[in-house]
Amino acid sequence: MEVDLCFVLDCSGSMGPHIAAAKDCILQVSNYVKHTNPSIKLRVGFCGYRDHYNGLNRLQIFDFNDQYDQFTQYMQNVLPISNDDLPEDVLGGLNAAITQLNWQNSTRVLLHIGDYPPHGRRFTSLEDDKYPDGDPNGLTAESVLEKMQSKNILYFFGKITDYTDKMLEIFRSIIGEFPVFDLVGGDPIVLVDKLIKATSSSITIAVSLTSIIGSNSRDSIYTLQQRKLDMDPNEPNWDILPLQKGTLLWYCIPETLDNLKNSKYFNKSNLFSKSFSFKIASRPFSAGVEKYAYFARDVKSKPAKEMVMKEYLKVGERNNPLEKYLEAVEVSTVAHFLSMKFNLIAERKNISKVNFLNVKLLRCSSIDVRTRYYAIEPRLNAEYKRFNVNTGVITKLRDTLEAFAHFTYEYTEGYLVVCDLQGIELIDEFLLTDPAIHCIDPLRFGGTNFGEKGISELFLANHRCNDICKKLKLRNV
Repeated sequence: MEVDLCFVLDCSGSMGPHIAAAKDCILQVSNYVKHTNPSIKLRVGFCGYRDHYNGLNRLQIFDFNDQYDQFTQYMQNVLPISNDDLPEDVLGGLNAAITQLNWQNSTRVLLHIGDYPPHGRRFTSLEDDKYPDGDPNGLTAESVLEKMQSKNILYFFGKITDYTDKMLEIFRSIIGEFPVFDLVGGDPIVLVDKLIKATSSSITIAVSLTSIIGSNSRDSIYTLQQRKLDMDPNEPNWDILPLQKGTLLWYCIPETLDNLKNSKYFNKSNLFSKSFSFKIASRPFSAGVEKYAYFARDVKSKPAKEMVMKEYLKVGERNNPLEKYLEAVEVSTVAHFLSMKFNLIAERKNISKVNFLNVKLLRCSSIDVRTRYYAIEPRLNAEYKRFNVNTGVITKLRDTLEAFAHFTYEYTEGYLVVCDLQGIELIDEFLLTDPAIHCIDPLRFGGTNFGEKGISELFLANHRCNDICKKLKLRNV
């Protein structure tokens, strides 16, 4: 929750509006963060770069500070200065931000904004380049970005022109995927609004990713970004994929709160099962911190149903993989029960409904005769959004979902809270999947259950009751 945010900004002649926007946005960003995630503590820094032609004016650096008025005052002295060609000292600016600023906090955000690429034929075909062989100081994209990775600094880019496309392609080949925001200029008010949204999103994405992976992980935050290079986002050719068979397993939805609280209700002996025929893509289309996701089809349905099958990346040699998948099905079943109770009230009070996908466990044999497990659910064909995280971070504030989490806490009499809400947002409904649960029983709901501390420190300490909470007559926390 403690964040270092550094703006790395091209300060050449064409960038006046973006310099002004950076100066004007920081107080609004701070207020937004305080409203949505009051536990986040933010320090802000700045590195402005121009070009080698500009001599002593090539770089301007303001080290991290939590006094935002000082940042705003400093930005008054940052002026756009023209140089003698179009490419800029991008690598020098990034290198200075990475090595000369005092990065301390665990979540580190570098938001790079620029309209032209670095020097060198590798990055640009622009003829107006005084250094066509590359950086005159010997910096390379690899050397700079590897330093950034080693410090666990997350990279975000604000795109202004297509001249930076080749640069972004090269950067992705080194560090994997990263968010790119549209910061095309025009109306100054619109530009400030775009920069506020880009900056706020960068902070919440970074806090979310850092907190999910956690300080005890052997992986760096860039492992996930690099993993996405191995994905195939395209629909497979179903005609050439082999038909496979397996067994679906699931729990019946509890009828009472007592059933829900009774861990023995979710015993293997209470599982339902049926045979299942399916096809699955050979490569995943997406990856999260914990799971790969594959396109799949329920081929016996008429017409065939589009599905998603999810496989855990690491289960661990000592752990039973079946137990991990059953935990995921149990979490989904409990969330489904609570959403039904919420929706009974929501319908009467004209509140958007909250629904969860029906998740089942699929057990099947692979080509090497090894038993494989997947969590399987219907495919969502709309923009997928993550609204909040089990570590307490709100990535997209939706009053209905924050009230739903509050409802789960109150309905279960403080026994648990459903969080990590993600899925699609429809006109009068949220359709969600892959929730997490914090519960006072630390032996239930898997490794994303942070127990009583998860409830008190990650939900109750961050929750701010809203109008939906009041409509539901929930107690003010």
